[in-house]
Amino acid sequence: MRQKLKIQPLTFAVLQALACSAYAAEPADPAPLPSSDAQSIDTVFVQGQGRQVQNITRKDLEQATPGSSPLKTLEKLPGVSFQSADAFGAYEWSTHIAIRGFSQNQLGYTLDDIPLGDMSYRNHNGLHISRAISSENIGNVTVSQGTGALGTASTSNLGGTISFTTRGPADVAGVTLAQTLGQDSTSRTFARYDTGLLDTGTKAYLSLTRQRADKWKGDGGQDQDQFNSKVVQNFGANKLSAFFNYSTRDETDYQDLSFDAVHRLGYNWDNYAPDWQRAVNAAKGIYSGGVNNLDDAYYLGRGLRNDWLGGVALELNPNDDVRVKLNAYNHRNHGESHWYTPYTPSSATVPISVRAQEYFIDRDGVTANVDWSLGDHTVSFGGWAERSVHSWTRAFYAVNGPESTDHFLENPFSTVIAQRFVTHTAQLYLQDVYAASDKLNLSYGFKSTKAKIDGENQIGGRAGGTLNAQKNFLPQAALTYALTPQDELFASFAKNMKAYQAGADGPFSQTQQAFNLSAGKVKPETSTSIDLGLRSRHGPLQGSLALYAADFKDRQLNVATCTGIVGCATTLANVGKVQTKGLEAALDWKIDSAWGWFNSFTYNDSTYKDAPLYYEGTTAINVNGKRVVDAPRLLFNTELSYEHAGWFAKADAKYTGTRYYTYLNDSPVPSYWLANLSAGYKLGKVGPFKSATLQLNVTNLFDKRYFATIGTNGFVSSDPSGSFATMLAGAPRTAFITLSAKL
Repeated sequence: MRQKLKIQPLTFAVLQALACSAYAAEPADPAPLPSSDAQSIDTVFVQGQGRQVQNITRKDLEQATPGSSPLKTLEKLPGVSFQSADAFGAYEWSTHIAIRGFSQNQLGYTLDDIPLGDMSYRNHNGLHISRAISSENIGNVTVSQGTGALGTASTSNLGGTISFTTRGPADVAGVTLAQTLGQDSTSRTFARYDTGLLDTGTKAYLSLTRQRADKWKGDGGQDQDQFNSKVVQNFGANKLSAFFNYSTRDETDYQDLSFDAVHRLGYNWDNYAPDWQRAVNAAKGIYSGGVNNLDDAYYLGRGLRNDWLGGVALELNPNDDVRVKLNAYNHRNHGESHWYTPYTPSSATVPISVRAQEYFIDRDGVTANVDWSLGDHTVSFGGWAERSVHSWTRAFYAVNGPESTDHFLENPFSTVIAQRFVTHTAQLYLQDVYAASDKLNLSYGFKSTKAKIDGENQIGGRAGGTLNAQKNFLPQAALTYALTPQDELFASFAKNMKAYQAGADGPFSQTQQAFNLSAGKVKPETSTSIDLGLRSRHGPLQGSLALYAADFKDRQLNVATCTGIVGCATTLANVGKVQTKGLEAALDWKIDSAWGWFNSFTYNDSTYKDAPLYYEGTTAINVNGKRVVDAPRLLFNTELSYEHAGWFAKADAKYTGTRYYTYLNDSPVPSYWLANLSAGYKLGKVGPFKSATLQLNVTNLFDKRYFATIGTNGFVSSDPSGSFATMLAGAPRTAFITLSAKL
């Protein structure tokens, strides 16, 4: 439904081995932070940072199934929990990432320094990375598990940040082609043309991507078309660039499941399509085949998203000591989410209509960053400003039968909600990095953030008004200390604020009366994070070990008041804070020239603290001491890789511990292991092609049945009967083969 809002033991020996290996590492030059045109990053571990920072390399992205969300490749890293109901990790209704107990909309995301918002499914201030750019055009991904850099353009990063860096135009002209075929009628075609570096100092690329795939169960497809382009003009030590990306996405939904539904109907249960008559019968209360209620299934659901994202960037290097970078961008989005609902009839003879939620975004912004080297000090300062206009409506459309909804609908017979929001965001930062000695580096600074929302309720019983989230002093401090040329201690402290959310979720989803009562009392959510760790490099071994703690205050909770598809106004409650502490360890062992072995381990303890009683009806809810929903305590990943004489292969396995979708922790979702395989051969020169590669990808290698995403329909206080439908089953074993080549 589209209203999103026993732990298996791992032996102490595993943890001990990972921790000790971090001390075991040979001198290596510090890995620099990626530039905006990064082509390749060869190491997971980023040296010289006062906080936990790690990379996903270009090789990881290349060996993933083409079309996979870059977020899916992050699950190998410590602290990262990722789930999705499809093999690509790109089906947005199901895609969910959490880091150190902070959920997807509590993290920050940027693409070449351009903010992507909080990646909520119901976009209000950005867009999903799977729509922002084709995965083939991403050079690397950098994750800061605890907190992001001060200059990160985000007002949602209570927790960490994820920075995506594109592959800029190549210096050598060429054409890249790739064709992927696989199960569920999957076909993905990618083509990219690079002009190479011209005599004028100009280089550019453009790419086209077309993907078609059926759902792995039920009826319907998940399709996407993308166009990406970028041009770069070099003049001396300076650079001017511009880009434009366009995406259309049409995805048919899977039905949310409950424990009870899976017991009665099985993991393969889905919506009724193409069986229209069964959907009509169910809408009339005539159930069959194990169905016993109106919400077990609907006829069909669908999400449509069209996005336009463009911008220009100017990099100036007037001398060796000063670097200036300016960005200006625009993003427009038009989206609709459709559900055939049995709660609103089209007519006296058709007991079903299509409920559509329609979304619009138009945002403009600029970012500015200056780095100035002054002896032992490097001073950085800059800012971000954005104006975003977001509107959404809920409307109902009449149908006479199973009509196609793979397009934007027109002429509703009823519009029940319409809201419009204008958000002004301003953020400034100042930081000094001081090389106190050959071994000790200190960094300290602060940012100042203000995000003001002017909301207007146009139709229906939702709220309008003004909310302002502002903190003038959000400090950060960090240090690195070289114990030896191979071993580096790091520590950091940071405070962050999350702005209020405009749109169908958040404070404005209340009634006007409830909003007026809470407006003077509600406070923006804040977090304080601490990192302490060690990085080591000794010959073929690289490792890291980190301890962390976070204090998350003024946690806001939207309490649902009816079934998700009905979509009633919510009640907003301040439910105290979350305390988080944990440990992360990672080890990368280059066994020899061909073999490599990567492992990561996470222990996370996130619990609700100082939570006042809140009420669901007349029932008092006390969540103090309960574990945070959808925050597994244990994560473990192991990955074995091989590359020699043109052959390459990678097998990985990921353990995800027990999770909860109820605040009172009375409905545990079982832990699971999931394995994947990637293998291929570099064919070299073939006919007119300079190089060609054949690659096989198999996801869910052992065909595990498990619950992937939880909380798709939100979270509830308690569900002892297991009847709340808010989970999605993970995709079964799925195989794909890809042939890629370069001209």
